[in-house]
Amino acid sequence: MAALRGINIALGIWLFISAFAWRHGRTEFTNTWVVGALCVLFALIALWVPRVRYVTAILAVWLFVSAWTIPTLLMATVWNNALVAVAILVVSLLATEAAVRGSRAAPRV
Repeated sequence: MAALRGINIALGIWLFISAFAWRHGRTEFTNTWVVGALCVLFALIALWVPRVRYVTAILAVWLFVSAWTIPTLLMATVWNNALVAVAILVVSLLATEAAVRGSRAAPRV
């Protein structure tokens, strides 16, 4: 479903923008904008190749872990990245109708 991938695209865009919206530590800044950009890229690819959504899910797990392990300047950044990671993970794991049915649609009688 394109709407689910659209949500992940929007979350990735927010993550990318948030890297520039307030102060971050150097590593935290790089991690945030790179993961945001990759989420957008893989969510776009998942529109045509649904299994690629699992790559987005892996990025979400990385973002969540890194939010708590990379040194930070602001606790707000940790919470922003952690909450966005949870949202991306949940949306990535929601199956689309095409993924549930397989690549071929069942014939209608």
